[in-house]
Amino acid sequence: MTISLSKGQRIDLTKTNPGLKKAIIGLGWDINKYNTGGDYDLDASAFLLNNEGKARGIDDFIFYNNLQTANGSVKHTGDNRTGQGEGDDEQIVIDFSLLPQEVERIGITVTIDDAVRKNQNFGHVSNAFVRVVDEATNHEILRYDLGEEFSLETAIVVCELYRNQGEWKFQAIGSGFQGGLAALCQNYGLDAK
Repeated sequence: MTISLSKGQRIDLTKTNPGLKKAIIGLGWDINKYNTGGDYDLDASAFLLNNEGKARGIDDFIFYNNLQTANGSVKHTGDNRTGQGEGDDEQIVIDFSLLPQEVERIGITVTIDDAVRKNQNFGHVSNAFVRVVDEATNHEILRYDLGEEFSLETAIVVCELYRNQGEWKFQAIGSGFQGGLAALCQNYGLDAK
């Protein structure tokens, strides 16, 4: 049975699912019928963070141009440039057994590529969700539907996975940013230039 979460809620991942070794973080969305003169290209990313909530360097930023960590602990399955179709639009796979001890949190985000130039924002996006699936069993553990509360934001921290007493937990965040990917990078201690 899938657990549905609301903004701000937290749940154990590895403690209540003791066999969970690899998790698929599936993200999906639909685009409302707006004509802004360009296609919508939403991009999922993962930021591997230390205990201060900062990335140690650019290698801890997993996205369409850096599809995996050096040791394979976090992998992005590829860029979906249209968001067409049912189900997950993009996925990030996390192998908990390979995560370095210095990684205390993983921020999962979605941004709109070239949003300012195309006059696009998350007010144009509907049915956005994140779900966590056990890769071994294909069982959906949890789902968080983001709702329709965004307007001018061009980037969203969807959720964070975090280490607590040796176990991994999930927190539904749903926090929007203006400034796109650069704002997220700055938030997580990276220079986006």
